[in-house]
Amino acid sequence: MTSKLDSLKQHTLIVADTGDIQAIRNLQPVDATTNPSLLLKAAQQEEYHQHLDRALSVSASSFNPIADACDHFAVGVGSDIIKLIPGRISTEVDARLSFDRQATLDKAHRLIERYEEAGVTRDRVLIKIASTWEGIQAAAELEKQGIQCNLTLLFSFAQAQACADAGVFLISPFVGRIYDWYKKRDGRDFQGQEDPGVQSVARIYRYYKQHQYSTVVMGASFRNIGQIEALSGCDRLTISPALLQQLAEEEGELKPSEVLTQPSSDEREVLDEAAFRWAHNEDAMATDKLAEGIRAFAADQVKLEELLLLRARSAA
Repeated sequence: MTSKLDSLKQHTLIVADTGDIQAIRNLQPVDATTNPSLLLKAAQQEEYHQHLDRALSVSASSFNPIADACDHFAVGVGSDIIKLIPGRISTEVDARLSFDRQATLDKAHRLIERYEEAGVTRDRVLIKIASTWEGIQAAAELEKQGIQCNLTLLFSFAQAQACADAGVFLISPFVGRIYDWYKKRDGRDFQGQEDPGVQSVARIYRYYKQHQYSTVVMGASFRNIGQIEALSGCDRLTISPALLQQLAEEEGELKPSEVLTQPSSDEREVLDEAAFRWAHNEDAMATDKLAEGIRAFAADQVKLEELLLLRARSAA
């Protein structure tokens, strides 16, 4: 009997949601993603200290050495990961820039420049950007410049509609965080296809396929393998090492989920800024989780900067 992981790989491209080099080496995903929280966790591990020291060294004379060191550290980790996977690494723009289109563009260009300096071509990198209106518009410009993007912290159908019309390469709708919100609100658990997070991704997937959008749907933020199994057949799924290991250890055959193959009931609609903001605002879960996610990633970015600053002072 084949493992659930091997079976899933027959229908869905698997992405590792981690900065852990050893986990990536063991699980052999096609792509990998990082975010400020994962980079902060990596920075606290001894095996990454050389990347911290190098980042501080090459950034010492820059205008904002700590912010620049964070970029170099993210690219250093990403460059190591790229050596172990055949596909792409997603690297995230500072969440504090989520409402600043131009600053997001500037940061994305700097990250791509750092990767190219490290010998990693832009076709191996996805720039991760929060799915705010400003972030989506920045991504639309980057895509036209040949810099492909991964739009993250995506919770509402309006965000998915706007991303598709912007021509972004890939979106990461969050399953687990939607599940968390509804579980807390309703005071009960959800299983399989009744899971609100699963239903959200499935609705987006059906809409994209029916209206022939090329944007890739990559389900993210899973709490259990039941959610993953319910989205078997989705374009991509980004999964934590713990859940990847669980899938590898369990036997079973996974087939494309029927929730993805049903026809979409949503007519194609192109949203301008006002319509986007209203539609997103009407989704209480999405407004809560987007704001919460931006705050959390921003807080971890600050912690990473503080860690680098302490390390720089101790070395002085």
